[in-house]
Amino acid sequence: MPYMVLKIFIMVKKYQNVLQKTTIVLALSLLVACASKSKNVRIVEDFNQNWNFKLGDHPTAIQSDFNTADWRTLQLPHDWSIEGAFNKDNPTKQAQAFLPAGKGWYRKTFTLPEDWATKNVSIEFAGVFKNSEVFINGHSLGMRPNGYISFTYELSQYLNFGKENVIAVKVDNDAQPNSRWYTGSGIYRNVRLVASEKLHVAKWGTYVTTPEVSAEKASVHLEVTIENKTNSEKEFQLVTSILDANNKEVANAKTTEKIGANTNAKKIHNLNVNQPKLWDTEHPNLYKIVTTIYENSKAVDNYETPLGFRFFSFDAEKGFSLNGKPTKILGVCLHHDNGALGAVENIHAVKRKLKIMKEMGANAIRMAHNPHSLEMMQLCDEMGFIVQDEFTDVWKKKKVTNDYHKDWDAWHKQDLEDFIKRDRNHPSVIMWSIGNEIREQFDSTGIAITRELAQIVKSLDMTRPVTSALTENVIEKNFIYQSGALDLLGFNYKHEDYKDFPVRFKGQKILASESVSALETRGHYDFPSDGIKAWPPKHGAPFDGNADWTVSAFDQVQSYWGTTHETNWKTIKKQDFMAGTFIWTGFDYLGEPDPYPYPARSSYFGIIDLAGFPKDVYYMYQSEWTTKPVLHIFPHWNWTAGQEVDVWAYYNNADEVELFLNGKSLGKKAKQNDDLHISWRVKYEPGTIKAVSRKDGKVVLEKEIHTAGAASKIDLKVNKSTIKNDTYDLVYVTVSIVDKEGNLLPNANDLINFEVTGGGKLVGVDNGYQANLDSFKANSCKLFNGKCIAIIQSNGKKEKIQLKASTGNGITGSAIEIKVD
Repeated sequence: MPYMVLKIFIMVKKYQNVLQKTTIVLALSLLVACASKSKNVRIVEDFNQNWNFKLGDHPTAIQSDFNTADWRTLQLPHDWSIEGAFNKDNPTKQAQAFLPAGKGWYRKTFTLPEDWATKNVSIEFAGVFKNSEVFINGHSLGMRPNGYISFTYELSQYLNFGKENVIAVKVDNDAQPNSRWYTGSGIYRNVRLVASEKLHVAKWGTYVTTPEVSAEKASVHLEVTIENKTNSEKEFQLVTSILDANNKEVANAKTTEKIGANTNAKKIHNLNVNQPKLWDTEHPNLYKIVTTIYENSKAVDNYETPLGFRFFSFDAEKGFSLNGKPTKILGVCLHHDNGALGAVENIHAVKRKLKIMKEMGANAIRMAHNPHSLEMMQLCDEMGFIVQDEFTDVWKKKKVTNDYHKDWDAWHKQDLEDFIKRDRNHPSVIMWSIGNEIREQFDSTGIAITRELAQIVKSLDMTRPVTSALTENVIEKNFIYQSGALDLLGFNYKHEDYKDFPVRFKGQKILASESVSALETRGHYDFPSDGIKAWPPKHGAPFDGNADWTVSAFDQVQSYWGTTHETNWKTIKKQDFMAGTFIWTGFDYLGEPDPYPYPARSSYFGIIDLAGFPKDVYYMYQSEWTTKPVLHIFPHWNWTAGQEVDVWAYYNNADEVELFLNGKSLGKKAKQNDDLHISWRVKYEPGTIKAVSRKDGKVVLEKEIHTAGAASKIDLKVNKSTIKNDTYDLVYVTVSIVDKEGNLLPNANDLINFEVTGGGKLVGVDNGYQANLDSFKANSCKLFNGKCIAIIQSNGKKEKIQLKASTGNGITGSAIEIKVD
């Protein structure tokens, strides 16, 4: 206890008959306020630096005298698969992008202070894919088959304090195929070392709920699991402080508690917050709870828990509401990979991805089809995304030979419990999904398993609905539905049947958990654009695709099980009972390159390509899902003289759009009925195509596309001009070739060579082309339809970063400098 606060308490005790109760209350408040600002006594260290790594199986690496001279030294997170070569003979096959898997070992030598000998020391792995086993000083701490689950091991009893320690991690991703999409291989998420006193808050040891929430007042119910790792009973003070976004305390509580030796116990605090700022998708107001444990007036542990005040409802007739406001869930499904970085989890890559989605108008993310990273959850809290948190793609019945079904019996209960405990305090999480397109849906065993999983979820969190992504809408065939254990029905696709759902599933709350599966390649256009194609028309059927493995960027090609973006959204927006939709997918992702075989190696489903460049349909959603003025015309304007070119326009906040070619009007058009775009068929001539949108006769927006001339120079644009020298921060550089007027050359495919010096390093390149077999880790990249991306990461040096880009074919090169903070 701080000295001044101690004096106040002595004085209160001595003169308690004289002082008024208000003085005592003030003194108690001072104590709690000081507690909320106490020094951080729990030590949490980044443990990503200076690991050694080598592919293959090296069981003797657990020994302290093992020689790692021929091993790489690297920083985690790390994905060795993304570093490999694409090969159609790799056992990962098409689903995992034809990249290598195999086995690998990580090893790290470290020393801890001698005074840590009295502490409880543990190591936290946010994700290791897969079949990991962790050793400390030769002792096995355990293994974890699931590659997406976060886990922790206690190290204390095996550590040599003040001396060298060796931690070794075996990763076995050899048994293939084991997934329907790209997983990556290795310790691909962050690792942290945590040291606390023997009396501390347990792992994922807090659970916060808000039983009552309004604009006037919110109640907070906090359950804290305390762990006592000593051989004696302990008496302690438990202090809870709720802080707003400015770290101002808005509520507090303090109790004196007891706990037995070598045990854990749950303690409860109930608090109230007056006039809370509510969390929603437009104003994601956040608070945090600081839990502090005092023993003999000394702080021995403190622990932070995220907090957001919101209330929501799913209704069988009215859909979804957030804080009492009807809200359509405008969602996208996302896989966990980060494009050219592979499975490597980097908060800056995730933030860029979510920012692009937010600017499109998305307000929700479905975590397909497995637990995502802690960083993803934190960013969804901060940026205002509704989250459908999803557990798995597989139960006991397999989808591919070596998938999670092999570990189901032994691990599903612990995996599900750990998943819920880690994520249940995030205000962004609105629903739990216990599975995606599960095969037990068609089997009576699905009844018992659904009930078991729902019961596990409810035992840990009663505040959110349980759902599952279903594919069968015939009740008699759907045993997951027949279980009666789902609070919310999620259906994948079936858009033609939505109108019948209120009758077929009377009284049920319904969501489109996955929809669309349309196909596009960014910047490629097939004419005419007004016919809808299914590639393929049914499973295994031949189809008339493109020889270069592209798909038209007009919204005109769909998978046989899905539909186009426009058709789906027209259907969803008319159905009030539908809580919303999750588009498959927000971004292209590695693996599952339907409809093409090798060399196609990444998906065509994304609204954004793998490099992070929007496809044209992005602007359809922006025109529908946002209120900001939108006018987007496409395609580019470099064609063959006399060629008939379809010109589409997505727009909003206007009555009509007029199109001009070289100053001549081609007519005004307006969306009719439920149209989402307008179009003109134009005979191409070089020059300028221009669109003008108007409302009440006044110009809202103007957009022009110019015919690009001869290549003049390389153009470089950064997503931010300053980078932190923390070895993690990223800058994404968009690279293109332009003519002397600055117009993008839309068909440029030049090879761009990169050189990075100073405080950064090149960690990835990509052009978004789904059949590009060049390495993501090369020092060069071909433009595709005029663009590519270069990703620069801090290397820790406090030096300006310089990126030079050149072609070697006479086009003027370019260079930029990035400041280092």
